[in-house]
Amino acid sequence: MLNLAIGQNPLLRLERVSLSVQVKGSFPGGTPVLRDISFEVFEGDRVAIVGPSGAGKTSLLRLINRLSEPTGGAIYLENRDCRLFPAIELRQQITLVMQESKLLGMPVRDALAYPLKLRGVKAGEIERRVTIWVERLRIPSDWLWRTEVQLSAGQRQLVALARALVLEPKVLLLDEPTSALDAGRAFELVRVLAQLNQGKATILMVNHQLDVAQQFCTRVLYLQAGELVGNLPAGEMDWEKLRQSLIQAQAREVSEWS
Repeated sequence: MLNLAIGQNPLLRLERVSLSVQVKGSFPGGTPVLRDISFEVFEGDRVAIVGPSGAGKTSLLRLINRLSEPTGGAIYLENRDCRLFPAIELRQQITLVMQESKLLGMPVRDALAYPLKLRGVKAGEIERRVTIWVERLRIPSDWLWRTEVQLSAGQRQLVALARALVLEPKVLLLDEPTSALDAGRAFELVRVLAQLNQGKATILMVNHQLDVAQQFCTRVLYLQAGELVGNLPAGEMDWEKLRQSLIQAQAREVSEWS
């Protein structure tokens, strides 16, 4: 990844990362999911990860967060191998928000405070952070006493994002964060994310909504069949060509299934 800040070291670095999974009847060593993925991410980068279904986008996020372990290569946070971090410490610094997140049966307010309580944050600081992110994400006060069964899919997405942001992570990983939101709230969310920490927050986001990605990202990673086939600054991306490529890939997938 191009770094315009001379002398700046990458915040996150992947070196020839691969992932294979063992399923019944697969080849010895497993079925390849990701192959030799290498790229760098610098502080303040907002990276859109795009590609057809099954390209390995969510698997890549899970590797960076250590919900899965690579079968080849290595991932570094500030030049330190991520495998050397205790998992809970790493996930406080690299926080993943899945497309469908659970609130563990808690009211929203308790769910937002819970990860901070686990880390021994004092009550006053917990209250401050929760209040900040409830306000920034415009979460209505009446949601705070609801449980997840009383929230829509879009409402749960916003709450899950707030729960991640209270941790103030160095790297935020988002898996389709706007998939259940209407267009207006999706673009409002993107605006808030782009302003995080005066634009210095580092975010990697899987998103099929290219209009949202184009508004949000500074760089685009294009995955196809488990390989990184494109890595460009957003300003150099041919968005219409990318859109057509994804449409064609989706059409091929439908044709194969039918």
